[in-house]
Amino acid sequence: MYVAVKGGERAIDAAHDWLAEARRGDPGVAGLTLAQIREQLALTVARVMAEGALYDPDLAALAIKQTRGDLIEAIFLIRAYKTTLPRLGAARPVETGAMLCARRISATFKDVPGGQILGPTFDYTHRLLDFALAAEGEAPADPNAESPQAEGEPRPVPHVLGYLDREGVIQPEPAPEPESAARPPDLTRQPMELPADRPLRLQALARGDEGFLLGLAYSSQRGYGRNHPFVGELRIGMVAVEVDIPELGFAVEIGTVELTECETVNQFAGSKTEPAQFTRGYGLVFGQSERKAIAMALVDRALRWQELGEDDTGAPIQDEEFVLMHADNVQATGFLEHIKLPHYVDFQSELELVRRLRREAAESPRKDAAE
Repeated sequence: MYVAVKGGERAIDAAHDWLAEARRGDPGVAGLTLAQIREQLALTVARVMAEGALYDPDLAALAIKQTRGDLIEAIFLIRAYKTTLPRLGAARPVETGAMLCARRISATFKDVPGGQILGPTFDYTHRLLDFALAAEGEAPADPNAESPQAEGEPRPVPHVLGYLDREGVIQPEPAPEPESAARPPDLTRQPMELPADRPLRLQALARGDEGFLLGLAYSSQRGYGRNHPFVGELRIGMVAVEVDIPELGFAVEIGTVELTECETVNQFAGSKTEPAQFTRGYGLVFGQSERKAIAMALVDRALRWQELGEDDTGAPIQDEEFVLMHADNVQATGFLEHIKLPHYVDFQSELELVRRLRREAAESPRKDAAE
């Protein structure tokens, strides 16, 4: 046993060395810097921050580099690091109405106050490889060229769904809880408990795997959950983070974060408890992550079927336990990948059982014939 352990330890050390070599790749190729990852792979960095539940572009870039681009492994590293950080306080809820929007679109109204702001988007690009990007270096910038944002810097604009609110045709959101009310549970510090209220569900969805939520959202659009929304508004921009300082008696802005916010408008014919009106789904994630925010909003709306008095169609997206207990990719990865670790004793017992059953099955016809 001792020899096996020592041999395994040497093999693990060698695997670590090989991993470091594979991570670096060809030494003749310039290594990636954290600044390059942070600035040029911004959408990847945003996903790691969102699902890692820690807003720090530099740390996310480091995790991506360390894991050779394995995003789930990078998310795991970020979450593990977060557990080592002290909790100094809690920020005030961010005010997305004051967001400095670099992108803001609505699929429900063409003309909205503040205008449609397309921003940096793939929506109107051709899905063709741009081989110019494969050329070494980049063309020098034209000093006389106008900045893409020259016509209008990011600015705060009102929420589109506010107009439906004022007309009374969309279900109103509950009033904010008073400061004295208990804060919603923190999913990063307390285990999930079901049934979960909406704040806890939104926390889980914000950290949930983008691919999992995308699949659920797609299933609902195809009829498994009767969820056919309009994007009332999708906005991306910077918002201020404020913290109350007891010694000062007022809040202080400590920084800004980039967020993507999505509000969907869903048809609702009414129920025994609610009148006919529009309802909404909500998604909010770190960084520029439109697909995740939209998918989150669809899943959020589907999980509200009970409070709206709707029927349970049996669709997976309406099953709170199924959705919330399987959305976390770190937990899913741990459970999935543990099966590649040694299970020698377990397998030997299963193998011996199969051999015994086969022997008994083979001996049974002979016994019957003898009788």
